[in-house]
Amino acid sequence: MQGGSEMSLSLTTIWIAAALSILLLGGLALRLIFAPEAAQEKVRAGRLKALGPESQGQTAEALVRNNAAARLGCELPVIGNVTLLLQRAGFEGRGPIIALMCGSAGFLFGAVLSIILHAGVAFPLGILASAMMTRSFLKARHQRRVNALVQQLPDALDLMMRGLRVGHPVNATIANVGRSMPDPIGAEFRQLGEQIAHGDFLVDAFKDFGERVGQEDVEYLAVAVSIQHGTGGNLAEMLGTLSQVVRDRIVMRRRIMALSSEGRLSATLLSAMPVVIYLATSITAPEYYSGVSDDPMFRPLAWAIVLLVIGNYLALRKLVSFKF
Repeated sequence: MQGGSEMSLSLTTIWIAAALSILLLGGLALRLIFAPEAAQEKVRAGRLKALGPESQGQTAEALVRNNAAARLGCELPVIGNVTLLLQRAGFEGRGPIIALMCGSAGFLFGAVLSIILHAGVAFPLGILASAMMTRSFLKARHQRRVNALVQQLPDALDLMMRGLRVGHPVNATIANVGRSMPDPIGAEFRQLGEQIAHGDFLVDAFKDFGERVGQEDVEYLAVAVSIQHGTGGNLAEMLGTLSQVVRDRIVMRRRIMALSSEGRLSATLLSAMPVVIYLATSITAPEYYSGVSDDPMFRPLAWAIVLLVIGNYLALRKLVSFKF
């Protein structure tokens, strides 16, 4: 009876901890979702204004050092470069909230897994799963943000081109894009204008823009500005040409996605079919697998089937994934 009461107390403690983790996770998620969009720009502006160089002549050098340190970030084994991931996902300045959410989710997963596993194994697995899910979430957020930014990039380049053709300086055209365009490209160009206003060189600011976004079209823009700045030429015509190139690449991406849609749908169905068949069979005829589960060959064959299904999914995903 004592062992049963101890087990009941342990389960009660686990579920209370899981409930508290869910509440904390929900509160942090609401804080992350409904936080004002200007908070990120305030963090960026504060980072630029807090350089505190010894003299005005050292402003650009200090800014470059600060940007390099921000890009270097902190490398973790599973998540990767935390600073760069947060910047690209649009969560700069919200790192503590993300860390608390990751810890709460890891504790919740560990509490659930401790029902069937030892606590010394369950909680590390929960933390590992939470870290991998956090990384996947940040990468997915970055991809959505990049897709939205690339759709806005040709219009931003056209706006810069028209400003340069009527005689406005580059700094004014960049500030105009930041004021006129919606986020995410408006926020990026506002930061670009802040960097240049605080002493960063134009080429270095665009290079930092390309590294921060991590997308080929933006990197092409940074390289084009660098070449034009070093060799001279008509920047407005270069921006107009690059705008047309970006538009053509967007059309090509959409064509590829349309042509490969059937293959991607087939890959999803073929990968999900073994799992659906197993679940349906387990529900309709539970004895179908339980009747042979005591056989010594059952577990090796089951693991072999699981590995083959995973390999099938990875192979099909590779065949229908295109880099463009």
